[in-house]
Parts: sequence; C-alpha cells; structure tokens
Amino acid sequence: MPEVQDANDALWSGLATWLRRNGLDGVPDHLDRGRPLDQIWDDPNLLLAQTCGLPFATKWKGRLRYVATPCYTAPGCKGPLYRSVIVVGRESPAQSLLDLRGTVAAVNETSSNSGYELLRRAVAPLSPGAPFFAAAIVTGSHYESVSAVAKGNAAVAAIDVVTFAHLGRHCPDLVARVREIGWTDLSPGLPFVTAGNASRELIDLLERSLAWATHSAELSSARETLLLRATSVLPLDVYSVIGDRDGGKLSGL
Repeated sequence: MPEVQDANDALWSGLATWLRRNGLDGVPDHLDRGRPLDQIWDDPNLLLAQTCGLPFATKWKGRLRYVATPCYTAPGCKGPLYRSVIVVGRESPAQSLLDLRGTVAAVNETSSNSGYELLRRAVAPLSPGAPFFAAAIVTGSHYESVSAVAKGNAAVAAIDVVTFAHLGRHCPDLVARVREIGWTDLSPGLPFVTAGNASRELIDLLERSLAWATHSAELSSARETLLLRATSVLPLDVYSVIGDRDGGKLSGL
C-alpha cells in the first residue's frame, strides 16, 4: 500500500545498514518495486523479500530459501500465525458463511493463501463435492476485493487481517462499507525469503538482522506503522500444510 511505503523503506534502510556493519557486501540501497514479483523472487541475486505462503509452498518450493516469519499486532494474528477476515457488504443480511451459498465471491488472486486458499478451505466442509459459490471474480488486490464487496459486485471476500487493519487505518471510508462476519482458520504468516542459492551463513545473518530490526529503538516508528512486532523462525514443514491442496476450488476459477 502506498501509505506504508515510507515505513517499509525505513525498515529496509535500517536492515541494510545493519547488514553492512556486519560484513555483508553488495547490499542494495533501496527496495525494488519496479519489477513483477515473480521476476524478483526468481532473481539469483535476491537478498531479502517477502512472499505469500501459498506460492512459497507450491510454485517456489525449493526455489526460495526460508529466513523467518513476521509476527504482527493486527487483530486476528497469533504470534507468527495469521488468518483472513471474511467480509460482506454493510447492508448484507448474511450472518455467517452458510448464508452466502450461491452468491459471488471476490478473491484477489488464485495464488493467494489469504484471499483464495483460506476461503476455499472455509467453505469446503459446507458443500462437500459441490461448488459453494455460484461464481468467483478475481480482483487483483485485497483493496479491490473489499471495493467489489462494498459496491455490491461480490457478496463476500476473505482479506488477510494485516491488510485489513491497514485498510482500516488508511481507507476508513471503504472499510465502513463492509462488515466482518467471521475469521478463517489460522495459517503460517507470509515468510521472509532469500534466493534459493543462498548459503546457510547468509540466511543466519538475515535472520539476525530481522531480529535486530524488530527490537531496534530507531525503527520503532516504522514497526508501528507496519504493525510489526517481532519475527519467529518456524519449522519449514509448517508451510507444507498450505501447499497440501486437498482438491476442490472456488466455483468459476
């Protein structure tokens, strides 16, 4: 989101300074926002990035190396775990997912854990062997998914709770046009990653840099803006749960 770019830049500036002080050469001065994410994740010179857990566990499995998982302060987060909030229009009569059978769902993209996979898993038990929604539309972003629900172009969307908290801060008029009817199950958070050819020594250094950044007084303002509290190193196999897609999909996708 544009509203948090300055905070991300400040976080990176602090990390870059720490990494240089600890002997790492060739640390970029600035974050790269000028290329498609797949190009960045596929770059053998990638130093540090963040990715959604679903592509990390599927398309990029074995091609990116795990560093750590952020812990956020947004409502719905639990340590390094997060979830999605399920939203409907402010005037919708729906009180639960059961009330939304046969409606249209909005998803940011089909490779999204929070916008697609967690919603798919939430409705799967409600309609075994058959589509639950009449259709689903791909919006391109969580912001556009909330907009689609607010405008009545979709009945429901799943929005990751960190993004939803940012939207509540920076786009309150939009968020006021939807309401929450529940949360999905918890899921491992969006991991920090590095290139697949990274050494164990580099990964350890990056892990220490993130731990420093989440406790440094000079980055407290950036962390507050980003809702970032700490980082945690999870067993890598916890992400395999995300990649274990047990069949089925949202109708229309």
